[in-house]
Amino acid sequence: MTASKRPASISLAELTALVGQEVGVSRWFAVDQARIDAFADVTEDHQFIHVDPDRAKAETPFGTTIAHGFLTLSMLSAMAYDAQPEIVGTRMGVNYGFNKVRFLSPVLSNARIRGRFVLKALELKAADAFDTAWAVTVEIEGQKRPALTAEWLNRMYLDGPGGNSAAS
Repeated sequence: MTASKRPASISLAELTALVGQEVGVSRWFAVDQARIDAFADVTEDHQFIHVDPDRAKAETPFGTTIAHGFLTLSMLSAMAYDAQPEIVGTRMGVNYGFNKVRFLSPVLSNARIRGRFVLKALELKAADAFDTAWAVTVEIEGQKRPALTAEWLNRMYLDGPGGNSAAS
């Protein structure tokens, strides 16, 4: 795996100005059989289409195993780290859910995927918190149709009102 470097930090005001724009694109991530098998073990989803290459080749239209849709979805966290800037004064962020997720194409074993992030909305929730909605597209290298599209919600907590730390 290639190590990633997070984009430069920006202020909350700078992030707000990016609403409606593509903010970043992640690096490519390999989805090999070892990653698929590890995900199957963690989730206890060992359906043959994911973990049995010989049977998947013989019995599916894919010709090989495919990644779990939820594996592809779970990669959004790593992709976001690559593509989204850190917000100055942010203490932490939490996954708030999804308004929409659609799995559009299977990710074949040994494919590479990456995420594109458009900041759809940003809403201040309190003096020390804001929500973001990201329109995310997970692309499969060499394919026109994406693996998935989603509207992903995050809640970010600031060090203090407006992102000011207590020491300021």
